[in-house]
Amino acid sequence: MADKKIALVPAYEPGDTLLPLLRQLREAGFATLVVDDGSGAAYQNLFDAAREYADVYSYLPNRGKGFALKKGFSLLAERFGPDATVVTLDSDGQHSVQDAARVWQAADAHRDALVLGVRSFGKSTPARSRFGNAVTRLVYRLSTHQRVSDTQTGLRAFYLGLLPFLANVDGDRYEYEMNVLLACPHWRIPIREVPIETIYTDNNRGSHFRTFRDSWLVYGNFVKFAASSFTGFLIDYGLYSLLVVGLSGLGAASVPVSNVTARVVSAASNFAINKHFVFQNRDSVAKTGSEYFLLAACILAGNTLLLSFLVNGLGCNKFAAKLVTEVTFFTLSFLGQRFWIFRKKEQRT
Repeated sequence: MADKKIALVPAYEPGDTLLPLLRQLREAGFATLVVDDGSGAAYQNLFDAAREYADVYSYLPNRGKGFALKKGFSLLAERFGPDATVVTLDSDGQHSVQDAARVWQAADAHRDALVLGVRSFGKSTPARSRFGNAVTRLVYRLSTHQRVSDTQTGLRAFYLGLLPFLANVDGDRYEYEMNVLLACPHWRIPIREVPIETIYTDNNRGSHFRTFRDSWLVYGNFVKFAASSFTGFLIDYGLYSLLVVGLSGLGAASVPVSNVTARVVSAASNFAINKHFVFQNRDSVAKTGSEYFLLAACILAGNTLLLSFLVNGLGCNKFAAKLVTEVTFFTLSFLGQRFWIFRKKEQRT
């Protein structure tokens, strides 16, 4: 087990909760790094005072929470090497040091996992936070087929051996933490949960989360992908419906023939939309195209087998079976494109 407890606190224009938090972390035995995410000259005195309790790293301009976290990870790796366990806390007083210690302990005991400090969301929780977590839990569930109780928690802990994975998750602002959760199942990294106290100071007014802009960063790719997939679905389903009627003379073969033809036509348009609009990928068309159509071929094979089984094996309605099949493979397609084909290459900082 690690012999030193490490805490990382990203901070942007922090309030009067920062110094008490850092003092308590030191009293609890944590070596703490504060990353000042471009707060500016107006906060210089506060960060100077913070140096009594923690190391402080500052830069300009503001780059976002994801950037601050990854910069902190890199600095901690340089100082402690990979053999260390780190807990991250927000600077707004939402996390108690006692909970941070329990989350750190769980991560140090399970070094293959990302550990989350998860809150309960009762009537005392601000409506914005309840709604935001409800939406992100649903998005996460649909995207990964796994459950996470609190997708927006900033109290997380992990062994620095996971740094190569964390450094290559894209996103520089609030979307980064959601992207990490989405990437964990893809890389087979377990997620463990530790219940923590739910603390909101002044109805969470200290949060710098901008509801519309930052929500779009978190959900934007998923929404655009859903719109792209729906467009492809309309092409696919429309052509499939025309062909399955027109080729009815082929008998049972009409279903796979119609399905394959419709999928090939819709796949080409879907690839172009996803590359240039959804993921804004700049890799070569040859590279991403070959990977996309390899993925599409695998999904097509599974799609066709499931559809044929539902129609010919179970006797389901042809059109209802098509809907069930498309919903099943939507998530697999999103994850494959998001974390393999159109994955952005992160620069180490």
